[in-house]
Amino acid sequence: MIPTTARALYHRDDLRRLIDPAVVAIVGASETRGSFGERTLSNMSAFTGKVYAINPKYPDLLGRPCVPSLIDMPESPDCVVLCVARPMVEAMIESAAAVKAGGVIIYASGFAETAKPDRIEAQQRLQRLAQRTGVRVVGPNCVGLANTRSGAGLNFMPDYAGMGHRRGPIGIVSQSGALGYTVLQGMQRGIGFSHYLAAGNSCDVDVCDFISYLAEDEATKSIICLLEGVNDGGRFLAAARKARGAGKALIVYKTGNSETSSKAAMSHTGTMVGSIVAYRTAIAEAGAIALDNLEAVLETAAFMARTKPPSRGRGVGILSTSGGAAVICADKAEAHGVPLPPLEAETDRVLREVVPDFGSVANPSDVTAEVLKSSETFGVCLDAFLSDAGFSALVLPMIFAHASSSGARAPTIVAAAARSDRPLAVVWMNEWYQGPGSELLDADPRVCMFRSADRCFATLRAWLDWHECRDERPAESRRSDRSAEQAARIIIAGKGRGPALSETDSKRILACYGIATPEEILARDAEGAALAAGRIGGPLAVKIVSPDILHKTEAGGVRLAVSTPQQAHRAAEEILQSCLRHAPQARIDGISVQQMVPSGLEMVLGVKNDRQFGPLLAVGLGGVMVELIADAAVRLVPVTEEAARSMLASLRGYALLTGFRGRPGVDLDRLADTICRLSELAHDLSDVIDQIDVNPVIASAHGVVAADALIVCRS
Repeated sequence: MIPTTARALYHRDDLRRLIDPAVVAIVGASETRGSFGERTLSNMSAFTGKVYAINPKYPDLLGRPCVPSLIDMPESPDCVVLCVARPMVEAMIESAAAVKAGGVIIYASGFAETAKPDRIEAQQRLQRLAQRTGVRVVGPNCVGLANTRSGAGLNFMPDYAGMGHRRGPIGIVSQSGALGYTVLQGMQRGIGFSHYLAAGNSCDVDVCDFISYLAEDEATKSIICLLEGVNDGGRFLAAARKARGAGKALIVYKTGNSETSSKAAMSHTGTMVGSIVAYRTAIAEAGAIALDNLEAVLETAAFMARTKPPSRGRGVGILSTSGGAAVICADKAEAHGVPLPPLEAETDRVLREVVPDFGSVANPSDVTAEVLKSSETFGVCLDAFLSDAGFSALVLPMIFAHASSSGARAPTIVAAAARSDRPLAVVWMNEWYQGPGSELLDADPRVCMFRSADRCFATLRAWLDWHECRDERPAESRRSDRSAEQAARIIIAGKGRGPALSETDSKRILACYGIATPEEILARDAEGAALAAGRIGGPLAVKIVSPDILHKTEAGGVRLAVSTPQQAHRAAEEILQSCLRHAPQARIDGISVQQMVPSGLEMVLGVKNDRQFGPLLAVGLGGVMVELIADAAVRLVPVTEEAARSMLASLRGYALLTGFRGRPGVDLDRLADTICRLSELAHDLSDVIDQIDVNPVIASAHGVVAADALIVCRS
């Protein structure tokens, strides 16, 4: 269960007057050069609606009518921009509500971002004002918004009015106003945008609401989200899934990716599932695209906005006039798993008629500079590749920029792209980033420009995968018994002080959910351990049982391959002595004597309850491999059988599960079933459990058994 607040997402109708206003009021408008009031008025120069400056000092400002206050306006404003100091903000929101404004944008800073208690309380008052009045509020500490269709530059960013207001299909949502604005400056290269929406401190409207709005906006085809973090993972997932459902790619770049939280984890799972893994998992499962390279954000968004789903196979063609560039692109295709199928016979025939014998007719093709002597010849090569039924897209490296080369080729490329229903991706490989021809290619709605071969093929892979992705959350019959949850809660309620359950109690909870565990008897002392050994029969594992000793091996609390009652007696004595030396104050519940699990492949299954997104389940190779190579797959719970199998198949060590070099594979059906049952446990008990570590899980051709377990409850 993902934690969520009571407030649902705002929809387009809730934010329409704020983001797409017909009447705008700028409170604190000014003629002082460089002031926020002057900048905002200047940035509204292309606005097709009405603008009122609010300032008692002037009858008009920069050609706009000026009135003393909001109440003096002849009509209700849709959007009110507050260019006023922090102490005046609350009163201005009240005034906006009184004149039935649709929304307010607050520039003023000095609120919760200062971390001062009184400033946090001031921002909370703004939130309560928004809830009480119904006026939607953006900010505080916000640079504003932009709507290129209406020309509304509802922001104080310098020189916005001179950026060209290029309309296009890409929407930008950003918590950081400045970072979002750097992407918006792509308009200077001719790239078009629909909106720029900066959330600031988000006392009311946040990035999730902006994504929700753009998901309903017909002019927006892809959405960029520059994310610092969210307070409510459930709302973010709902917004992302809404965008996915509307057929709009959501490209998420999250800042602040250094990982420190896992260092204090109480289980192996904590090292596998840190907060960054949680974000990446949630983004992927919501059908969005996570990027860790800011330079790739706009290229990916432009490609996704300008292209249709792949109409053919997953293959890509590479057409180059340089053998070196062709090899580079082929290397990047292989690195990102993008197939390069061979040319069809007709494509091969057409190319051989125009490509000299020192060229290469293949995929990739090096058609050499000879074909560039004529735009018609170059166009023939382009059309041949774009007509090849084996290609979903064409990649065209541009080696150097020159008026007689790149500048001359650009119109031919644009014309070829217009004749095709498949993407034509140009890789601008020279260092003259805005050399001749680039402006035409950047601005064309059918050509997709990249300034890195690596980013080009990473985007192609993301495009292919995104259109192939399916929602893996269908209704599926439950595997564990409905009574399991109540039985588990009774065990947790009796655990006593401290967050951790003993191994015995942890495995009792697993057993409630039908997860196989070894036969076990809890003994109070060495004599009891000997009796238990006689009843179970060897080989045995003898372990300390203590909620205060989480890592039993380090405390000398484990003995394996115990065969007889006498050995069990001696093992129990040694364990008790070692653990008392290691942790003199630890509570000792007894000694666990348990059946040794037959040999098999060690796996680790675990759960970490993330603060934003709820429980995440991790599956990986066990033993030392979990920390040595960090080979793990992570999903939100609960998971379906299809998702469980997909997790296993994604592991680098998957060959060990299916059989490797004569070693038999494991029972994948039982392993997937165990994963599903553990996910149900985590989902049911998400309000009380923080971490689960089932390590090792012994998987073999004969079954799957949880040999050890640790459950840590939430504080």
